[in-house]
Amino acid sequence: MKSSFTLGRVLGIPLRLHYTWFFVFVLITAWLVAYLPMPGPYILWHRIVLGVAASLLVFVSITAHELAHSLVAVKNGMPVKSITLFVFGGVSQIAKEASRPSTEILVAIVGPLASVAISSIFLGISFLLSDPLATVAQWLAYINGLMAIFNLIPGFPLDGGRVLRAVVWLRTGDYMRGTRIATLSGRVIGYVFVGGGIIFMFVTGEWIGGLWLAFIGWFLETAATISYRQASFHDALRGSTVRDIMIQVRRSLLPVASREFTLEHLVQDYILPTGRRSLMVGTDGNFEGIVTLRDTKKISQERWRTTSVGDIMIPRARLITSQPNQDALGLLEQMDEANINEVPVLKGDKISGVVT
Repeated sequence: MKSSFTLGRVLGIPLRLHYTWFFVFVLITAWLVAYLPMPGPYILWHRIVLGVAASLLVFVSITAHELAHSLVAVKNGMPVKSITLFVFGGVSQIAKEASRPSTEILVAIVGPLASVAISSIFLGISFLLSDPLATVAQWLAYINGLMAIFNLIPGFPLDGGRVLRAVVWLRTGDYMRGTRIATLSGRVIGYVFVGGGIIFMFVTGEWIGGLWLAFIGWFLETAATISYRQASFHDALRGSTVRDIMIQVRRSLLPVASREFTLEHLVQDYILPTGRRSLMVGTDGNFEGIVTLRDTKKISQERWRTTSVGDIMIPRARLITSQPNQDALGLLEQMDEANINEVPVLKGDKISGVVT
C-alpha cells in the first residue's frame, strides 16, 4: 500500500505501517482512557499507559491474524510481499492467487482461527489478573473474538468471502463464478453497513458510531469491486503469452539506447521526447541492460556530457528477463512479487520488447 513505511520483518515477512494506523491508534487509546472501567484511585497517566498498552496489543493481535494467513500462503507456494497495518486492521499482500479451492479455504480460515485462539488466551489471562488488568484482558478477548466474527462475514474480500468463493469454486469448478458470487455478496454487505450506519446515526444520535459503520461499508463495497476487477484481469490473461502483452521494439514506441550515448544525448533525444522513465540498452539488437531516469538524476548535469550510459546502466545479469512464449500471468505475478515495473523480453540475446 502507498503512504506506508516498513517497521521491520516478522518471520521474514516485511511489516509495514500505513499512516491511517495512527488515527485508529489514537482513537482506541482515547476511548480506553475515557470509558474503560478502572476501579480505585487510578490517575490519568495510569489510564493513558493502560490505554496505549491495550491499543498496541490490538495491533499485535491483528499482526498475528495476518501472519497466520501469510505463513500458510507461503507454505502453499504463494509468496507474500508484506503485511500492512492500516485504518481497518491489516492486509497480507499475497503476490499469487491460490491454485486450488482447498488452498484458498485453508489460507482464508486460518486468520479467524488465530483470532479465536488469541481471544481465548486473553480470556484465560483475565482470570489470573486483578482489575484493572483483568478488565483490559477481557476487552482484548472481546475485540479478538469480534475480529474473528467480522472476518467470517461471507463477503469478498473478507476471509468469509474468500471461503465462499472457494466453496463455489469447489462445487462448480469455475473460479470466476465463485469470485462473482463472493464479490456480489461483499458489495451487498457493504451497502447494508452503509445503510445501517446511517439509520444508527438518526435513531440513536451516535454520529461517530454510525459514521464508522458507514465508512466500513463503503470500504467493503469498494474493496470488493476492485478485487473483482483484479480477478477479471487475471482471468482474461489466462492462456496468454508475453508476446500478446509486450510492447514491441520500434523507435516510436520502444527506442533502444546505446551504451556509448552520453547522458546529455540520452535525456535530450530519448527520455524527453518519449516521456519514458527507463530505456533498454543494446548494441546491434543484443540486450545489455537498462538505464533509468533515476540513475541519470544521480549524476550532476555538469557531468552529463562526459558520462556514458554504460557507466550507470543496470547490467543484464542483475535483471529479470522474459521470453515471448512465457506465460503472461506468471510473469506479471513474478513482477509483482519482485516489485518491478518493467521486464525486457528477449528472443535469444536479441531485444524483442518489454512488458510494463
